[in-house]
Amino acid sequence: MPNQPKAARPRNPSEGAPVAVPTAPVSPPRPSGAPVAPVWPASAREVPAGGLAVGGVPLGEIADRFGTPVYVLDEDEVRTRARAWRTALPGADIAYAGKAFLSRAMVRWIEEEGLCLDVCSAGELELAAHSGFPAERILLHGNAKSPDDVRAALRLGVGRIVIDGTGEIARLASLVPPGSRQRVLLRVVPGVTAGAHAAVRTGMDGQKFGLSVTGGEAEEAVARLLGQPRLELAGLHCHLGSQIAGLGPYVTAVRRLVPLLARIRDRHGVTLPELNLGGGFAIAYREGDPAVDPRTYADRIGGELALECTRFGLPVPRLTVEPGRWIAGPAGVALYRVLSVKSTGGRTFVAVDGGMSDNPRPALYGARYTVRLAGRSSAAPARAVTVAGRHCEAGDVLADEVALPGDLRPGDVLAVPASGAYHLSMASSYNLVGRPPVVAVSGGRARLLVRRETAADLRSRDVGE
Repeated sequence: MPNQPKAARPRNPSEGAPVAVPTAPVSPPRPSGAPVAPVWPASAREVPAGGLAVGGVPLGEIADRFGTPVYVLDEDEVRTRARAWRTALPGADIAYAGKAFLSRAMVRWIEEEGLCLDVCSAGELELAAHSGFPAERILLHGNAKSPDDVRAALRLGVGRIVIDGTGEIARLASLVPPGSRQRVLLRVVPGVTAGAHAAVRTGMDGQKFGLSVTGGEAEEAVARLLGQPRLELAGLHCHLGSQIAGLGPYVTAVRRLVPLLARIRDRHGVTLPELNLGGGFAIAYREGDPAVDPRTYADRIGGELALECTRFGLPVPRLTVEPGRWIAGPAGVALYRVLSVKSTGGRTFVAVDGGMSDNPRPALYGARYTVRLAGRSSAAPARAVTVAGRHCEAGDVLADEVALPGDLRPGDVLAVPASGAYHLSMASSYNLVGRPPVVAVSGGRARLLVRRETAADLRSRDVGE
């Protein structure tokens, strides 16, 4: 059974006033009913002497102590956001999507808050296992699981393996020890287009994940799975995409998956007890951006699931959701130090000491961010600037046309909120620049979670001729 959530720590009363987010470019229209979400962690405060603090720790002090670039992760924000899903869906399994960001500390926080964990590789799985996470609360995903991935999952005894294609069925069954059964979910494609960018839309036909409901491949796979004595089909899985702000796509998915559950019952005499609707829940990256609210999700999607099951005479399956970005993203703040300020071609470029190696999202998806001065206060009028990275690519731009003080100068510290997910987890060592460290803050204290990758680390992998 999941552990009882840890009590939230009290906020430091000396943190000052709540953060006033600077004006940002107008965001895209939000879906009807989608609430506006905060961009900064709840603990973010203006420092009386100037600048910004998170978790009771001034960000300028963190930059001085740990260097830049550096990721600051608010532990209490992570726990509070994990708890929000547990509270909204007390009868469901909440599985943190480890691909968003994973470290030993994050594994421990998620475990203590009573969540499950989904992983996509033997690497993520081994980290979780070595951090003491219960294997029975782990799900293994992946459209192209390697033999090492599968063997690690079976060796460690993960609770669920998500089958992504018919070719996996016999291969997995052949690796399950005689006399054992592995519980699996079948990933299906409900034919729903959702997600902030074409590269992250995974619920529609014609992409690499899952098996089509409309094309019949999903039902063929069900028949094959039910014929494997070493595999136990526990339910269906789907994932629609990422950064989905409205609930309409999830409603549509329920309306297409419950009839599939009914057809499986009618044709095979099997009532599947589980339904995993994945994640993809949007967060705010800029002021005014919409985000998914867990209580609203629980009311609408839970209600729709109950209604559809009643219509088809099915018991309501146990629901699983997989928030990753929603939990980790808003808890993280990236800090950079300004290296230069240059005006050319009618634009002002503020170059910082990080870039696409530690945050590839702007280059990959055209992601937009809020940026603010964090190490001091300024009364200078704001001007529109482009915050550019240090790498040898014209597309290495962290934020375009953002408002920053006109007296910005080299040495200043800039903060980028909503940086806790898909930053460090997608980071590279492009230009042989080491990946940044991660620092946790809570109750006025900062501690190192993940150290900076050094030049020596990078050289150590080069074994010569």
